[in-house]
Formats: sequence, structure tokens, C-alpha cells
Amino acid sequence: MRARTALLLAAAVPLTVTAAAVALKTGAWELTASRHAIRLHPKPRPGCPDCKGEGGWWSEGPYPGGEMCWCWDRPVPTLRLLPVRAPWPDEPPF
Repeated sequence: MRARTALLLAAAVPLTVTAAAVALKTGAWELTASRHAIRLHPKPRPGCPDCKGEGGWWSEGPYPGGEMCWCWDRPVPTLRLLPVRAPWPDEPPF
């Protein structure tokens, strides 16, 4: 029974990682992991009809500047792992 459970677990981990990689690639997300958090950053959608996958465009006129496309403007989901502590917690703030 334990060997079967271990074998199923060993097969499930690579399958889960592959499924997550495919979902991130098709959904235009980028995964960033650190000690303190796991974040999903949005990327421009490749099939966007407005920006054509570039994420934005430069505006014309007297004050030119870059504008971000609507397909890139999404919230960044964050999963916090470890609390960030102050380096010197016993010192006064000022």
C-alpha cells in the first residue's frame, strides 16, 4: 500500500508542474517565487487585438508617452510565505 501511494505521489508532482506551466503560458502570467512570497505577474496577451501582444503603445501629440493596454492591467495575486521582519526590532523607529 505504501509503495503504491509513493508511486502515485511521484507521478503526480511532475504532472502538476507541467499542468501549471501550460496554464501560466496560455494565460499570459509569469511566476516569481522568493522566500517571502509567490507572485503571479501578468504579461501582455499575445492575441490582444489592440496592442497585438506588445502590452501598449506610444501616444501621439504634443506630450508623447507610453500607454498600457487593457490586457496587461490586471491585479498581481500574491501568496505571502514568511513575514518580513525588521532587521533591528528593539531600536526605536526614529
